[in-house]
Amino acid sequence: MSKLRASCTIDSLHERQRGTLPDLLGVRVIALEQGSLTAELTVRPELLAPNGFLHAATVIGLADTACGYACIAHLPETARSFTTIELKSNFLGTCIEGTVRAVAKGVHLGRTTQVWDATVVDPNGKTIALFRCTQMVLV
Repeated sequence: MSKLRASCTIDSLHERQRGTLPDLLGVRVIALEQGSLTAELTVRPELLAPNGFLHAATVIGLADTACGYACIAHLPETARSFTTIELKSNFLGTCIEGTVRAVAKGVHLGRTTQVWDATVVDPNGKTIALFRCTQMVLV
């Protein structure tokens, strides 16, 4: 199992995202520890779908970013990066305001692949999405 890289910090992840989609979405990493990462974003009008509810792509963007950042933080020392090879989402609810949070947890942290699950919750703590992705470790 890959260990948390000491060189990967919340600040370094925020610096890394400047000018990219996670920055545009407003993703903020709030916790990073062995085997998990927590990130959140504040719902705002431009992140909603035309029906007035949180856009599914926003939820996926948050969950995928949380899992991707967790993967970066847990890459083996011999790895240079990673790429997503599969992702899946199940939506159980939505929201229209407040802060949504994703908690990513490592399911498999191998030398060549990693599997991460994220649970996305609304401001009341109700689960609105379940997410899983498989990452290929690039050496």
